[in-house]
Amino acid sequence: MQTDSFFNHPGLIAGFAVVVIIMLLLDLGVFNKKSHAVTNKEAIIWSLVWISLSMVFSGVIYWVFSAESPELALEKFSQFQSAYWIEKALSVDNLFVFILVFGFFNVPKENHHKVLFWGIIGALVLRAVFIFSGVGLIKLTYLPEMNIFGYDVKINVVMTLFGIFLIYAGIKSWFADDDDDEEKDFNTSPGARVVHKFFKVSKNYDKDKFFTIENGKKLATPLLVVVGVIEFTDLLFAVDSIPAIFAIAPDDPFILYTSNIFAILGLRALYFLLANFIHLFSKLKYGLAIILSFIGVKMVIAPIFHIESIHSLMVVGGVLVLSVIASLMFPDKKEETAE
Repeated sequence: MQTDSFFNHPGLIAGFAVVVIIMLLLDLGVFNKKSHAVTNKEAIIWSLVWISLSMVFSGVIYWVFSAESPELALEKFSQFQSAYWIEKALSVDNLFVFILVFGFFNVPKENHHKVLFWGIIGALVLRAVFIFSGVGLIKLTYLPEMNIFGYDVKINVVMTLFGIFLIYAGIKSWFADDDDDEEKDFNTSPGARVVHKFFKVSKNYDKDKFFTIENGKKLATPLLVVVGVIEFTDLLFAVDSIPAIFAIAPDDPFILYTSNIFAILGLRALYFLLANFIHLFSKLKYGLAIILSFIGVKMVIAPIFHIESIHSLMVVGGVLVLSVIASLMFPDKKEETAE
């Protein structure tokens, strides 16, 4: 397989860029020009729109690469799908924290969408830096070929370290206490501290504005602090999600970036659904723990045994479905008591 084969198809790159730009402009400039609380109906429609666009794009990937070979087309399609659903699943965990952040700062519901929009704009830039620099780093860190237990292997230092970290992260996630985040003071977040360092912050919101005028002075509003916290939170979660998708296509940054961005762009709509149907995901943390550990093991054993992308996709999809089924069959006692 050509390591840079995706870049031999500039039409795919241009198409991706055009779709993302148009959808962002429509989202902010047309459908959400005026701040309002997003309804379940809107959230469902936008979730379906973004998932549909993602699936169509993966179909286009298959169609384009099928001209080279059916095997390559299936590989690229499976890589996109696997990376997309891994990022989507890990991002749901991120959204749980977003709900806590909005509650902590008492952000009016009509302002949630704007905060998430600008948080995602920041993620578009940061993910590009992480993914493209990460792929470059991986290419530079292969050790000379060696013989281990009768196998000729070529170990990559970065991928092996990522794998070990993901196994640790998976185990930690399984035993994590959900109450830790609920008791967290988000005013101490580095994102909040950065905003307070550069701006004097008002105690009051001014509709959906990031800056306001009080007593003739220009002040930042708490909404800007919330954006800072959201950006930093996404940065922390990228530490898990970016290494995880490197296991899928370590030599193809565009597959990783496009799948990552399509998953992220659908997060705003998913957030509003999650806030109202959180009981559907009560067992998701265990599914994520399994996925992280599986991807970590895949990275560590990759020099000796390669797990095909289509098989990774089956494992990730199966674990996610079972997590939701388990959440419905065995809801948390805390949620039952609250109901």
